[in-house]
Amino acid sequence: ITGYGPDDGRPGYDACLQAESGFTYMNGEPDSPPTKMPVALVDILAAHHLKEAILLALLERARTGKGKRLSVSLLRAAVISTANQAASWLLAKAIPERMGSAHPGICPYGTVFYDKNEKPFVLAVGTDAQFRALCEVLSLTPDDDYATNPQRVLHRHSVNLMLQERIGEFDRDKLLEALAQKAVPAGAVKNMAEVFGHAETRRCLVRGRYVSQIGWDEPGRASERDLLDPPRSIGQHDIEFKR
Repeated sequence: ITGYGPDDGRPGYDACLQAESGFTYMNGEPDSPPTKMPVALVDILAAHHLKEAILLALLERARTGKGKRLSVSLLRAAVISTANQAASWLLAKAIPERMGSAHPGICPYGTVFYDKNEKPFVLAVGTDAQFRALCEVLSLTPDDDYATNPQRVLHRHSVNLMLQERIGEFDRDKLLEALAQKAVPAGAVKNMAEVFGHAETRRCLVRGRYVSQIGWDEPGRASERDLLDPPRSIGQHDIEFKR
């Protein structure tokens, strides 16, 4: 695994790779400077790419008896993961710009709205049917100009203003419940304490004697997970190894 490929010896650090793969340029509000994401995203992406490569290599070895030498770079993993944003440049020569949480080709999708108590949440309305259901929940009669997604993207600003004005009259939790009943994708913006209040996220916890951490939960291994120890200290097992 390398930072920039086998012909570039520079060390690979996530912040630099986010910048050089385009993520930092695209991330942020339109009037904000380029912004690094708050997790080591490229490191995680590269690890997943390597894991998938290892699994494919093991499958091929089982079938053919031949091994493989695998190579993954942080840069390549990051660029591959720019997905539709890279396609905008490759297909239309359009450089994706900072849009905050908004989606370049769908509206309303990702935009943060606030309820009457200033509690934030996002909508991810990907179809015209979902938009009609959203308007039904909000008791809105939208303009004909908003009937289809291309029209909503064209009138993004006025669509968001219309929705925010109405959403500001609701309580977030009650509204999210009503939207869920109509199968309209929406989610509360949560901090880490709130995130781990959900039963599914608590299954991510690997509990140890002294500390808990996040990790992959596999059913049936709770007893092993509960015995997780903290990282070893320097020289902790010197005596055992020297015997």
